[in-house]
Amino acid sequence: MHITAEPRDNYTILHLRGEFDTFYCPHLHKEVEALITAGTNRLVLNLRLVKFINSTALGAIIKASKSLAAAGGKLTIARPSRFCADIIQKVGLDRVVPMFDSDEAAGAALLEGAPASESPTGELAEEEEGALMFSPTDTSRVEHFIPEENRGGGTANPVHGHKFGSSWRGIGKMNDLSTEGLRFTWAGGKTGLTPFEIAQFLAIGTDLTVKFRLPLLQKGHCEAEVTVTEIAERENSVKIGTSFRSIDDETAAAVEQYAKDMAYLKTELKKATDS
Repeated sequence: MHITAEPRDNYTILHLRGEFDTFYCPHLHKEVEALITAGTNRLVLNLRLVKFINSTALGAIIKASKSLAAAGGKLTIARPSRFCADIIQKVGLDRVVPMFDSDEAAGAALLEGAPASESPTGELAEEEEGALMFSPTDTSRVEHFIPEENRGGGTANPVHGHKFGSSWRGIGKMNDLSTEGLRFTWAGGKTGLTPFEIAQFLAIGTDLTVKFRLPLLQKGHCEAEVTVTEIAERENSVKIGTSFRSIDDETAAAVEQYAKDMAYLKTELKKATDS
């Protein structure tokens, strides 16, 4: 990762480029400490060109924010890449370090305390990193509940555009992931199903094959088999809870690491918000 400092009138923008992982955390720390020593305590982190960030790097941003606050300053984030914005919002880091959709807005917030943008980047609308693909192990459930004209020829991967096969796939939004299972929300896509009908289609005890991404890890789509254990109807969607039924060792290890990363970040965020 490369870090370039761009001085402005009353603050400095740090442009980060590349992959922000554990190895580069000391580099950010040294850069921030050097700027504080030089008398600069208001910084903007521009993450537009950061395509990957891990939990330790997020922790380093929290540490930088606390160091600047101790020096009477503040840290903001500008123009985060889709990956970074999605992760930062998922873990709640934006409650500690606000995000903005431009360098100027982030700089103004340092000087005036302006509110953060609710949508740091328009690219978030695609929600690629939170996408979860699923299909019932018993394909007859698709034939029974979804009209043939609404099944399509297989759902395209929202990240790469290709299809995972000719069988039907639904795309939900993953809400939570642990070593025991995962939760996701589904609004029915183009099936035409109401929340009540979705609850029947994905009833408790239904086995699903799922494909999902782990936001903090550079792993492609993970695959597992799960069983529906909870289901709750909402006005326009259904929230589904599942437990893992079959998961390979590599994916299980990745999920375990993700759970540890999230626990670490929650602890760091609690320290930051309680202080």
